[in-house]
Amino acid sequence: TLTSYDLFFFVGNIFVVSLSVADLVVAVYPYPLILSAIFHNGWTMGNVHCQISGFLMGLSVIGSIFNITAIAINRYCYICHSLQYDKLFNLKNTCCYLCLTWTLTVVAIVPNFFVGSLQYDPRIYSCTFAQTVSTSYTITVVVVHFIVPLSVVTFCYLRIWILVFQVKHRVRQDCKQKLRATDIRNFLTMFVVFVLFAVCWGPLNFIGLAVSINPSKVQPHIPEWLFVLSYFMAYFNSCLNAVIYGLLNQNFRKEYKRILLTLWSPRLLFIDVSKGGTEGMKSKHSPAITTNNNHAEIHL
Repeated sequence: TLTSYDLFFFVGNIFVVSLSVADLVVAVYPYPLILSAIFHNGWTMGNVHCQISGFLMGLSVIGSIFNITAIAINRYCYICHSLQYDKLFNLKNTCCYLCLTWTLTVVAIVPNFFVGSLQYDPRIYSCTFAQTVSTSYTITVVVVHFIVPLSVVTFCYLRIWILVFQVKHRVRQDCKQKLRATDIRNFLTMFVVFVLFAVCWGPLNFIGLAVSINPSKVQPHIPEWLFVLSYFMAYFNSCLNAVIYGLLNQNFRKEYKRILLTLWSPRLLFIDVSKGGTEGMKSKHSPAITTNNNHAEIHL
């Protein structure tokens, strides 16, 4: 049975796991096809695979930004509205939010099939969203799928930063005011994930927005190398989150080390499991990976 502690651990991490799934989607199908296109210097897989690849690419991108938005809202409620957090993010509500996040992601991608915007681009060896197919649709995509979510995330993290600075300032005057260091570290980890997403995807989205507003004047002035660079920056973002988790989160580093040691020497896995089983009967351990598993101790 799930204890209340385990429940908070699960609820606090569900969107992080969902974000990881979004990152893995492109690695399973689209990226291998891109490598094949590079190797053959062209798309040889047919239109069906092209459409599926483009759909999954969009699923990953939009799923990432929507999950990043959900994480920001979760952190905002957890830190800035801790008294209402249990009610807003209980298990049932969190599962509903997760389903809503992926439903909106799929709904956001489906119109591409009707507009015909999923096409092969030889410059980047990918079947992806063609920015020049429809001016109005491209503007809508950039605004709804990038600018609006980033605005929401910016608002949430800005409010968190303000509260953190206020609490730190008041701590010097009143020792009763506390803010968990783990909450700050976990918040910083997800904040860096958000910043890197914005940096990696920002150039491509703003190029698309500029081209769609005035294609005849803007498109000839955008160098091909800049367009290609912006795309591969966006592609590279899916590989960065795991690195960020490892750099900024000690628990992730421990798990990475354990996994690498297990791959190097599989017998260590059996030793680790038997040791964990023995120790688990003696005491209850904290979860290995934590991002948001206890109430925020903020007293204003």
